[in-house]
Amino acid sequence: MTNQVGADHAEDWMADGPVLLNYSKHVATLTLNRPEASNGMNIALMRALHEAVMRCHADPRVRVVHLRGNGPNFCAGGDVREFASKGEQLGDFLREVTAYLQMAVGALIRLNSIVVTEVHGYAAGGGGLGLVCASDIVIAGKSAKFLSGATRVGMAPDGGASVILPRLIGFRRAADLVISNRVLAAEEALSVGLITRLSQDDELAAEARTLALSYAKGAPKAMAAAKRLLWTGLGIGVESCLPEEARTVAELSATADAREGLAAVLDKRAPVFTGR
Repeated sequence: MTNQVGADHAEDWMADGPVLLNYSKHVATLTLNRPEASNGMNIALMRALHEAVMRCHADPRVRVVHLRGNGPNFCAGGDVREFASKGEQLGDFLREVTAYLQMAVGALIRLNSIVVTEVHGYAAGGGGLGLVCASDIVIAGKSAKFLSGATRVGMAPDGGASVILPRLIGFRRAADLVISNRVLAAEEALSVGLITRLSQDDELAAEARTLALSYAKGAPKAMAAAKRLLWTGLGIGVESCLPEEARTVAELSATADAREGLAAVLDKRAPVFTGR
């Protein structure tokens, strides 16, 4: 039986750091908290994200995880400055970053809790787009934007996006987004099935919270079973595909083209790729 003791009592589980986590009314609110870096994913954030998801997994009172980001963007992907600083050691560094991201993505999909993600600003790269793909319900502000972004810096999609994105929006659309790196506006994201619903920007936070609370009133065992059946029905063996995704990302990040791509982003110029 789900423990009802303290179900309505607000609790701070992670009160500071790169990820915040608090609980009330069967909803755990998980907030990415590196606003100065557009919630770009570095080692500290990745570790904290995985810890937060596992904390939610461990508490049977949690029926919904409300995932959001502080600052102007939900998540702009990897921390480009930190990645660029690693130079030729980037491949080894990204093996660790990718491992934590993939563990968090796998855990979100396996959670009995429904994952409701609130997107404002950019959701980009394996961090932003990957977390959107791994969510059950996504509500976005009308000005939100979605971007794959990996190939423009000489890398490949990660965070499970290479597996989940084609199932959500179709192979042709996914290939276009990954190869072209064009920005997908919120209205198009809704029309192709990447997100669940739109909100006015100034009403997004309140609507996301209301939505999370509404799902938290559902029958927890039935909701968990329905979620499991829906993911299974998609035919996505996400976790079996993650090792190949991680290996590919690590290999590409060790190339000269990846270092050039990161430098070009920081310099605000077009990259010159050489195939090395």
